Amino acid sequence: MRDTELANALNDAISDGHYAKKQLLCKDWLIAWSHRSRFQMGLSLAREFSGKRVLDYGCGDGTFLAMLMSDASAPGSAVGVEAHSSLIDDCRARFGKQSGLSFIPDDELNDGKHAAAYDAVFCMEVLEHVVELNPMLDRLNYLLSPAGKLFISVPVETGLPLLIKQTARRIAAWRGLGDYKYTSAYKLSEYWKSLFASDRQHITRPVYKGQGDYTYHDHKGFNWMRLRKILADRYEIERTLSSPLSWLPAHLASQVWFVARKKS
Repeated sequence: MRDTELANALNDAISDGHYAKKQLLCKDWLIAWSHRSRFQMGLSLAREFSGKRVLDYGCGDGTFLAMLMSDASAPGSAVGVEAHSSLIDDCRARFGKQSGLSFIPDDELNDGKHAAAYDAVFCMEVLEHVVELNPMLDRLNYLLSPAGKLFISVPVETGLPLLIKQTARRIAAWRGLGDYKYTSAYKLSEYWKSLFASDRQHITRPVYKGQGDYTYHDHKGFNWMRLRKILADRYEIERTLSSPLSWLPAHLASQVWFVARKKS
């Protein structure tokens, strides 16, 4: 009974998460299925790090790490990192009792104890929003141990998947689900360039201003092939994986995963 109570409490805590409500629990089955599959892929990749140190950079509402730490092959410890203190406070409030799991603000990573300290660093659905990419990649490199692995997932916003996703987002917006009413529109010429994109930036990406000096991109114009090229200059990319259907080529997937190591 005790295990059942703990499992129910964890499920309740996950269900209260801001992003979980919009993604995993979305009333649009296609959106929910796509995000659940992405999480399952991440959990599967993390199982080789049982008993080791894992960090999730841009952990959001903490859902991924909470699910990971409840797994039978959980890492020894897991740290979630976010730039916004409100997200850290929320994660600590909902998952503070889960053993081995902690959440810290980004600036705490400047403490030298975090340098090369993690056997696995996850960065899921973050880099597509980053305006200055190289400093962020420097940050991830700083955290990763010499023999560690970096796991990055980003959305595919080019080719046929873009057309399917934009349609699903418009339908979700009409239904009043999540934040899809804020989905950026594409001009016909932008759709055309996105459909036949290569590994060069194909359209101009809008930049938005957040709190303070914080700037960010939305999904519009993100090019996963360009990111792969940039990563290959810094890392040995061991695998490129697709979700929600792992057998699809990345060009036809909803999300793509990169599994990388530091170059020797």
